[in-house]
Amino acid sequence: MNRGKPPLLIIEDDPGLQKQLRWSFDAYEVLVAGDRESALAQVRRHQPAVVTMDLGLPPDPDGASEGLATLQQILALAPDTKLIVLTGNQDHANAVKAIGLGAYDFHQKPFDPEMLGLVIERAFILHALQQENRRMQQVQMDSPLSGIISRDPGMLKICRNVEKVAPSDATVMLLGESGTGKELLAKALHQLSPRQGKRFMAINCAAIPESLLESELFGYEKGAFTGAAKQTLGKIEFANGGTFFLDEVGDLPMALQAKILRFLQERVIERIGGREEIPVDVRIVCATHQNLKEMIVAGDFREDLYYRLSEIVVTIPPLRERMGDAALLAHHFKNKFSVQEGRSLLNFSQEALATIESYSWPGNVREMENCIKRAVIMAEGSQISGEDLGLQASTKAEEHLNLRQVREEAEYKALVKVLARVNGNIAKAADLLGVSRPTLYDLMNRLGLK
Repeated sequence: MNRGKPPLLIIEDDPGLQKQLRWSFDAYEVLVAGDRESALAQVRRHQPAVVTMDLGLPPDPDGASEGLATLQQILALAPDTKLIVLTGNQDHANAVKAIGLGAYDFHQKPFDPEMLGLVIERAFILHALQQENRRMQQVQMDSPLSGIISRDPGMLKICRNVEKVAPSDATVMLLGESGTGKELLAKALHQLSPRQGKRFMAINCAAIPESLLESELFGYEKGAFTGAAKQTLGKIEFANGGTFFLDEVGDLPMALQAKILRFLQERVIERIGGREEIPVDVRIVCATHQNLKEMIVAGDFREDLYYRLSEIVVTIPPLRERMGDAALLAHHFKNKFSVQEGRSLLNFSQEALATIESYSWPGNVREMENCIKRAVIMAEGSQISGEDLGLQASTKAEEHLNLRQVREEAEYKALVKVLARVNGNIAKAADLLGVSRPTLYDLMNRLGLK
């Protein structure tokens, strides 16, 4: 076999057509099979990215049963294979069946070599793109930002900014509603920094009583108070050399705000009951869902502490403002919990996807995760229905700009939303959008979507 050319498998029992197809596609290493058994053998041996096939194969050359069965077996063996069905003028119904079973495209006989060549070329390109996308996703799984699942341009820009900021020692403030992924970004800042080999320590200021918070932060000496039986290090000291994540910093009591400010200025701490100043080298990352500027005006948060904590401010958008991410995350959590619950064949109904996309998600990604887990458990049959989600759809007003902006924005939003809804399946996306695959590729290229 010529290793310089990609393999193209032609499944055709007519020797004359076999020769014609061979001559027409000399840019490929053409493999030929005349029946199901030899076709499957070629697929196993050469793993061709693209296959053309006639549905009329022996022992049913006048029907389509053997061809459709062969098609199903090939896709079961190699799901990513792009199968192009060659049909006669009267075989429209069988072509539709083939597409329903997973064929990439169909082309009528007698075939036009130029047109069929274009279809085959596009099939090879699509296969290569999908394989590259899979490789990229595999690489991203090892990335500190792999926990952030998004196609929203704003969210992707935030991820790029986190990558830029991470190598520095700048104090970072993460702002966003509850459930938007603030702790994930804080961990990414640590993992991408030179401190990644040291500890990442986190404390939630809202979850610890005020009377205990100071000792949790700064530690205490033996005998500092009743019950202090031994010297205990605080979490700031434990994080020495690493990263300290101060979650819900807006809930810090005013007295502790002063101590945190002194630590940020001097980079030393004193344990409760101690007299010694202890130098601590940590990178501070903080987060809150509250509006700290309003709290400053109300006298509930120190302005000087705010400026110390906000050397870099990252504002994380809520899920309802992240274009296409609701459906994308829904697919992700559905896949995750389907495996956990042993329900691998579950899919969303169109009603469920519409509800997911229209719901406002006040609890953001955390609410989404809980909702999809419940739906996977409660779903009957192979589909998750709108009722299984237990959500009430809402509508949002659209912003109107000039006609060109409206058209481009609408096309972009539609593409992102549909690609998320079908989990990246190009054929299904073209179907939902009511366009051909070539048109969809042209739109994606024009709008910068990969």
